[in-house]
Amino acid sequence: MPHRVAVIAPSPVSMFNVAIPELLFGKVEADGRPCYEVIVCAADPGPVPTTGGLDLYVRHGLDAVREADTVVVAGTGAPFEPEPRIVAAIRAAGADGKRIASICTGAFQLAEAGLLHGRKATTYWAHAAELRKRYPRVQLQDDVLYVQDGPYVTSSGYAAGIDLCLHLIRSDYGAAVANEVARLALVAPVRPGGQTQFAHTPLPPERGTACADTRGWAMRNLDKPLTLTDLARHAGVSVRTLTRRFHAESGVSPLQWLLHQRVERAKELLETTTLPMDQVAAACGLGTADSLRAHLVRRTGLTPSAYRAQFSRLQEGMNLAV
Repeated sequence: MPHRVAVIAPSPVSMFNVAIPELLFGKVEADGRPCYEVIVCAADPGPVPTTGGLDLYVRHGLDAVREADTVVVAGTGAPFEPEPRIVAAIRAAGADGKRIASICTGAFQLAEAGLLHGRKATTYWAHAAELRKRYPRVQLQDDVLYVQDGPYVTSSGYAAGIDLCLHLIRSDYGAAVANEVARLALVAPVRPGGQTQFAHTPLPPERGTACADTRGWAMRNLDKPLTLTDLARHAGVSVRTLTRRFHAESGVSPLQWLLHQRVERAKELLETTTLPMDQVAAACGLGTADSLRAHLVRRTGLTPSAYRAQFSRLQEGMNLAV
């Protein structure tokens, strides 16, 4: 018998989220037979509003969850208003020991059901703070693509649902099958869940201008080995005073701010140039290629070469200068 997957569509549902499981699970076959049966269901069968302003006609109700082996909860445009009937259905599915996954804001439904209490989970980065506020017992990991804790698997937003489904296929049938499905669907092979969401993570907003000139000067001299003493000398104050003012204005220490700017500059150079790694490291003040690698892996989960391969903005055959 095919492995039954019930995809729950909370209203207003993301059409992209709903399409992902059928697209990927539907490509897994053994001896010419489908390995998965995907059923989309909703609390109220019939027209279900979507985040795109269209209606999606869903034939099945939540009874499909009871018959499923795996339950996938799609994201919704109303994540802070979990549907009680959906919450009850997935709570019952959890009690039955079913594998339950969520894409994007679907994690709010799992959290409301209590399934994520004391467990690692993630969601779309733009709503991570709200999930943490509403469900403090969830061990939120807001900078990863997907995470599995026991039978529960949660992913971040949009295309991370593809990574989640490929992860489930790999768990069921192995990496070779999952990668073949990725090839057939013209998407990237299975990516590690710990890879960053690549959300823009700016520093806290600046709340003053006393150190603005020094910040600007530092930005123009990132390639130099700047120290706290150098920054304080430029600002014309003591190191202690600089640190106090800098933290009051920027929310971080001078050296934390400086490291953030160096890594952001390195990412920019990796995206827009073909400079060798040691030259990228030198140009942003990180010293060596090894240091660049360590800081970038810590920040993004990718090595410099992997980051460049994914995010280069160069046209083929074009080499931009620094």
